[in-house]
Amino acid sequence: MKACAIIQSRMGSSRLPGKVLLPLADKPVLEHVIRRVQQAKTIQDVILATTEKDEDTPLVELAIRCGAKVYRGSENDVLDRYYQAAQKFKAKTVVRITADCPVIDPKLIDQIVTQYFQVKVDYCSNTLVETFPNGEDIEVFSSQALEKAWKEARLSSEREHVTPYLKKNKEQFKVISFEGKSNLSDKRWTLDEDKDYRFLQILFDHLYVKNPYFGMDEILKFLKDHPEAEQINAQIIRDEGYLKSLKKDQEVSVRNKRIKA
Repeated sequence: MKACAIIQSRMGSSRLPGKVLLPLADKPVLEHVIRRVQQAKTIQDVILATTEKDEDTPLVELAIRCGAKVYRGSENDVLDRYYQAAQKFKAKTVVRITADCPVIDPKLIDQIVTQYFQVKVDYCSNTLVETFPNGEDIEVFSSQALEKAWKEARLSSEREHVTPYLKKNKEQFKVISFEGKSNLSDKRWTLDEDKDYRFLQILFDHLYVKNPYFGMDEILKFLKDHPEAEQINAQIIRDEGYLKSLKKDQEVSVRNKRIKA
């Protein structure tokens, strides 16, 4: 069985505007994300979920060139954006990926999607208990669970970040955590600030030529030999955006709308 990956992306970023189009090994960050997800054997379709703003049109054009499908929707209600994308392309199982993860590992995607199908749950991810590097976050959930969250989630943090409602309401959903053999949660391989970009440039400069889809093992080996590279962005707080959303949390009025696929 296969799943549908939905990659959320937009040009707007308070800390690093336009980050998803920054070049790594002469290709935009977003292209690396799309092509890596396409390498996963458990992924049937890759969808870019972006906004209707004109500034995000270059992302749409890039996604189409890479062979991905596209849905354009709400800028701030990302939960609605995901739901509408899943409805449009009839996705029964959704894999959530963010576009600021240019070293997302296709093999890890396959492992988590496989566990999701084997255990038969509503939600499976490696984010419930953080043991993987920041930048390897993968969430898998059913379209039914997504629809329930879309209908019932009211807090702004639940609409802006897609899956908090699923993770907080475990009595409503069958939820399982995918955890690594060792705790690598202190490692930061995502792109949110300029320091992250400098770190990722080093990785791609050293690893991309040998293998464009270099995985976690290759990164860990490189960092073992070059520990100084990790210090570039080591002090940045993990999930800072979500933590800020929680601080300003408030109920929002949600007008659920259905679309014809």
